[in-house]
Amino acid sequence: MARSKMSPAYRRYTVSIVLLMSAYALILFGVNAFFRNSAPSGVSALLAALLPSLPIIGVFVAVGRLLVEDRDEYRRSLLVRQCLIATAFALAVATAWGFLEDFGQVRHMPGYWATVLWFAGLGVGGCINALSQPKAEED
Repeated sequence: MARSKMSPAYRRYTVSIVLLMSAYALILFGVNAFFRNSAPSGVSALLAALLPSLPIIGVFVAVGRLLVEDRDEYRRSLLVRQCLIATAFALAVATAWGFLEDFGQVRHMPGYWATVLWFAGLGVGGCINALSQPKAEED
């Protein structure tokens, strides 16, 4: 069976994700070094602390752009389902954790863990999509 070619929308998405995650790693490394080696305060500390969030926000934009640009309705519906599963997963875990935290059963977790949960949920959604695909007939 021949592999299908990647659509231009998915190529742009892939390039965007590689660039954004590379930027995230570099920015996070730099910001950690900045806070470790100096005592930033005020606006510089605030701006530096926000910098690592920018590439992650870019990933959300890239996913949204892919949803708009992909012309294959079936692939787009799979991505929508994957995003819905990711969102439900992240919200469910964050909600349960919030109640556990509120009643003193677990320690506080920084808010950015909701994003980590969402990305993990994308993986769960991708697995569910893969498992729900009809089996291709072998030639």
